[in-house]
Amino acid sequence: MSERNVLAGRYELIEKIGDGGMAIVYKAKDRLLKRFIAVKILKPEFVQDIKFVENFRKESHAAASLSHPNIVSIYDVGQEGNINYIVMELVSGKTLNELIQAEAPMDYRKAADITKQVASGLSAAHKKGIVHRDVKPHNILMTEDGIAKITDFGIAKAVTNTTIVDSGKDNVMGSVHYFSPEQAKGANVDEKSDIYSLGIVLYEMLTGKVPFDGDNPVTIALMQINEPVTPPSVFNHNVPPGLERIVMKAVEKQPKDRFASADEMIEALDKMEVVNRVVGDSVYDGAEELNEAYDSYDNYDTYSFGREELNKEAGRNKKSKGKGSKNKKKIAIIAAAVIVALAALVGIGFATGLFDKKDIEVPDFRGMTIEEAEDKAEDLGIEVKIGKYEFSTEYEQDQIMDQDPNHGEMVAKGDTVTVDISKGGERGVIPNLIGKSEEDAKKMIEDYGFELGTVKEKESHEEKGTVIEQDPSAGSEGKQGDTINITISDGSGKEMGEVPYVLGMSEDEARAAIEEAGFKVGDVSEGVSSAYDNGQVMWQEYNGGTSLEKGTAIDIKISGGQTSTQMIEIPLDQAENNTVNVTVAVVDESGTVVSQDKFVAYKEWGSVEREVTGSGKCKVKVYFDNMGNPVLEQTINF
Repeated sequence: MSERNVLAGRYELIEKIGDGGMAIVYKAKDRLLKRFIAVKILKPEFVQDIKFVENFRKESHAAASLSHPNIVSIYDVGQEGNINYIVMELVSGKTLNELIQAEAPMDYRKAADITKQVASGLSAAHKKGIVHRDVKPHNILMTEDGIAKITDFGIAKAVTNTTIVDSGKDNVMGSVHYFSPEQAKGANVDEKSDIYSLGIVLYEMLTGKVPFDGDNPVTIALMQINEPVTPPSVFNHNVPPGLERIVMKAVEKQPKDRFASADEMIEALDKMEVVNRVVGDSVYDGAEELNEAYDSYDNYDTYSFGREELNKEAGRNKKSKGKGSKNKKKIAIIAAAVIVALAALVGIGFATGLFDKKDIEVPDFRGMTIEEAEDKAEDLGIEVKIGKYEFSTEYEQDQIMDQDPNHGEMVAKGDTVTVDISKGGERGVIPNLIGKSEEDAKKMIEDYGFELGTVKEKESHEEKGTVIEQDPSAGSEGKQGDTINITISDGSGKEMGEVPYVLGMSEDEARAAIEEAGFKVGDVSEGVSSAYDNGQVMWQEYNGGTSLEKGTAIDIKISGGQTSTQMIEIPLDQAENNTVNVTVAVVDESGTVVSQDKFVAYKEWGSVEREVTGSGKCKVKVYFDNMGNPVLEQTINF
């Protein structure tokens, strides 16, 4: 591997795995910790903007302090020459955007579960004063286990000053679909802007589309500011009213009308799930007809107003009952007319043979397909029609599961039997059991309509009896009645902790952070680095965010922060051609390239002298043309 593909002397770039509007993502390997990671490198056009780079580095350092299962961990933030990069957790899976493209409209339970996970990650960030500002499906990664992880906190804040008007980049065009009205106006934003964007993401999962779309970012931004959001049930009648209310509250135009926090949104989603578990989907059977009645309304306010008007009308009808005594005479006349009419119809029915003799016994159609039932019905001189499709654990898909009239009842020739068709076992979303006690996990499995399978015990530092693994994984789908296997902790393992990020701190601050996290401070040595000021931590033995056994000693190195210049002689006899492209790189003890010099020389000169600048003990590496290895490498004490 060429040293040109290694950052900070340790992050070996393997292959490109993503290319966004602002950065390129590489799969890489950390040579020190021997693990695979992701490295995100800012594109060159952003490197020229000094303010952008400062915001990027500042916010990335802040985001590195976040530790949450629904946030992609940031291990390191660095700069090497003009390369600005973030070292982060490598997530195996796909983006939520890809999942939406494949599955939307998604099952509302799965959409609600993903939304809760994202909201949980945002809540952790908001409590530390960090607002994402660019919540969208493209910035949410989905692991193979169904865990949602938010990424790009640092980049989100850095691009705050990039307006939708002066940028034609694809990333901004994509972001504006999820912008809050206050972001579109260029006003100050807070955590409620993230809630609005998350509401749009939930809307897209449920409907397969965003509420507002247009030919350019400005048009979409104006729609975000001025136009009401069409309720999601207009596009997907299977959206429960309770979940629709959550969506519409999250995307209110005024921040004060939205959820007060991400936790409040999670609480609302939890309540909606509890209601669903208790009463089942049957509570929403009438939702389709009710929502169809409001398809003509353009916004949630009008939608709500329509419901209120119906309630008022019902109240007026109730009050009007007191006036019934004045109309008794009219009612009596109408009742008499109805009785006469019915008598006439009955007479006509008997005269025309409408009421035939019921002498055919209805067969048992259950377990048959509709084609088999139609053949049998035709032999008997009756008809069969499909009533509805429902889930069933007793009958397989496309089999008749119920009928009216029932088998054994008598019908007349030409009568119709209505049959209900099975859709097979209902598929549900596997709940997340990790971290639950064995008893709570069992209850949760039963509440979701599944059954507990095998229970194994495994060494772990988690409290004894805590679920540490499950199969199938959370977020996947399963039929009602399927078994879920769990593994619980035996409580014998060592307690683990997360290493804090202390680069850039003073020695005292670093000591306090390391000890507070449950670790010990190991050897404290001195070094030099142009990247860190005198007295700041320039190197730590374990990267921030690393999982490590508590009580472990962590070595740190403090920067001296001094620089000087020296002259070196470079022999040219190893050059392959007369014209030589020479690169001189000075690397400090932390692995950072502190200076780089490129120039053209001629082999016929024999050698050439060059000034190099560094601080403390550094390595000077000299490369010719495109050779992968240095032709000269020496250590200098500046």
